[in-house]
Amino acid sequence: MPDLETATLAGGCFWCTEAVFKRLKGVERVVPGYTGGHVDNPSYEEVCTGATGHAEAIQVTFDPAAIPYDKLLEVFWHLHDPTTLNRQGGDVGTQYRSAIFYHTDQQKEAALRSREETEKSRLYRNRIVTEIVPFTKFYEAEDYHLDFYDSNRSYPYCEIVIDPKVAKLYREFPKDLNSL
Repeated sequence: MPDLETATLAGGCFWCTEAVFKRLKGVERVVPGYTGGHVDNPSYEEVCTGATGHAEAIQVTFDPAAIPYDKLLEVFWHLHDPTTLNRQGGDVGTQYRSAIFYHTDQQKEAALRSREETEKSRLYRNRIVTEIVPFTKFYEAEDYHLDFYDSNRSYPYCEIVIDPKVAKLYREFPKDLNSL
């Protein structure tokens, strides 16, 4: 059994981030949920109000020997817009903010370094606004959010918003994909 690690990332709607990260080699599990707020055990409806302080996020369990944390961060930077404050496309509010919730000092250092390198690469014209903050607590989302994209491919949001992200993943990271 490999030594697994955990990464917690917020990049807009967790349906999108889950759909992307579960397709990567070395990722054992991706769970959508809520983190970064001040309300215990929030519901989806509560988080949607923006009043809980929580972000929609994913918790990624991964094998660092198969996919290093730095690769997860590279995918993270490429598959959402880290330059828009509290929004991703039409999804607006603090619950859709871009954030990296680090679990260790090594993850913090890697996230800071990766953000700086991405900023210098000019991948984006605007300044990156992604928060890099310590992980505190993660609340798993309701069961109907798990595997939402793969269970609801014809849902308009999946076709319009998530399909292009998954296509971009396949285009930009073909060597890093598992066989789903």
